[in-house]
Amino acid sequence: MVRMNKQLMAAVGCTLGLWLPGQAADAASAPPLSEVKVLKVESPACGFEDIAQGQEQTRCDHSGPNIKVYVLEVGYGRQPHVTLDGFEVDGTRSPVCAYSNGNLNDCSVRTKVVGYLYVFDLKGKQEGTFSFSNISINAPGNRMSTQLYIK
Repeated sequence: MVRMNKQLMAAVGCTLGLWLPGQAADAASAPPLSEVKVLKVESPACGFEDIAQGQEQTRCDHSGPNIKVYVLEVGYGRQPHVTLDGFEVDGTRSPVCAYSNGNLNDCSVRTKVVGYLYVFDLKGKQEGTFSFSNISINAPGNRMSTQLYIK
């Protein structure tokens, strides 16, 4: 699992608080996928770049080694499919949890897992179209996807 710094988790929590206001932590079946989104792209050249809803490409020129992509998945998926220009990309995931006040955070305190934060290391690949897709583990079995051109 990736150890996420508190600053990144705070940013994720603030971003997600807008998506899931009033989400209570209660016992229920696993929620279907309701959102997948590239949150940030990180590189030595640009640091962290926040990715806005509907943004099709990075504003900063990240090209170079050590690019990382942060993807939020709200709900539960079966098997993510992740590529950069059609080539598979490996990553890690950490659970994201909701607290009773609606804020999302890491799961250091035992609460309901509402999704996952994935971190993908592009391992020397320097630019291209990043794609992420997944299918819900339960009804309605919907597929959700997102993509971003990283320059």
